[in-house]
Amino acid sequence: MSAEPKPKIGVFKFASCDGCQLSLLAAEDELLTVAGKIDIAYFLEATSHIDAGPYDIALVEGSITTPSDALRIRDIRQRSKYLITIGACATAGGIQALRNWADHDEFVRAVYARPEYIETLATSTPIAEHVPVDFELRGCPINRHQLVEVIVSLVAGRRPKTPSHSVCLDCKRRGTVCITVAQGVPCLGPVTQSGCGAICPAYDRGCYGCFGPAKQCNTGSLSQQLLADGTPAPELVQLLRNYNGYAPEFRYESERLAGLNSEVIS
Repeated sequence: MSAEPKPKIGVFKFASCDGCQLSLLAAEDELLTVAGKIDIAYFLEATSHIDAGPYDIALVEGSITTPSDALRIRDIRQRSKYLITIGACATAGGIQALRNWADHDEFVRAVYARPEYIETLATSTPIAEHVPVDFELRGCPINRHQLVEVIVSLVAGRRPKTPSHSVCLDCKRRGTVCITVAQGVPCLGPVTQSGCGAICPAYDRGCYGCFGPAKQCNTGSLSQQLLADGTPAPELVQLLRNYNGYAPEFRYESERLAGLNSEVIS
């Protein structure tokens, strides 16, 4: 009797820092439990072996920033049964989405000596704006334990279970006193999805929103409270326009706040 074929996994990179792929490599101990059940068919960060697919699971890191990116992600989607986006770049455009609020042509002229040779889009956008996505794993970088959960779940034929509650709950579990209440420090914890273990508030720093919007978050209510507590609108705009700044929940609120103050610099 022939052995049942192993699910093929492809790991692909677009505009990003490679941090989420490195998180996958750092999960080597956890992956040993499923290593014998999967076939890493494409992962240039780890091996020069190339399998053209089709793939059972495609893990995609990075945002779409060039015309060739837009073409390549459609090709990957066609060759993949499940497409999973990993990290803030792939799920929300990443830090490079700051270009979306600025003069793209001016950026190109300032950075490159021969801008006429640069072929790029005026925006940095998440994968889901270009092709259907089956599951989004957020984070900058992703939580490797959550990534293993996603892979194991798909291999087992069940939907992955990752937390959707806010960072505030993690602060309570750690016994961290709320820095916004106690110190007046602006913090995105109430509207940010769990995943980091609430590291920043534990060291008296406000949450930067690395894991993107929590489920049913109310960014408008939070910003109104922070404004009432004395945080300037420009500071809130900069806080919201971070790693996940182009996620709709953060994006719309930052644009609303920018309209409150004509001096806000995008």
